[in-house]
Amino acid sequence: MVGKYERLLETILRGGSDANIAFDDLCHLLRRLGFEERVRGSHRLFRKAGVEEKINLQRDGNKAKPYQVKQVRQVIVKYRLAGGSDVQV
Repeated sequence: MVGKYERLLETILRGGSDANIAFDDLCHLLRRLGFEERVRGSHRLFRKAGVEEKINLQRDGNKAKPYQVKQVRQVIVKYRLAGGSDVQV
């Protein structure tokens, strides 16, 4: 059985619907992947040991901004954070 966040991870890695990712779900996924979250005004900043990039997210209504979803995908792929996900990128 595939859970909600496994499906979200697959959706992000496939890259077909970057404009349709819920902001809160994306933040929760990053926390599940081991990122630490800091809130600065309307920005959510995510850092993780061993990951050079900082991920800076800002809400667009209840959705994440598509270019930010793309940045998250690039970090997940670069650092192989998807774990056992069998998604082909």
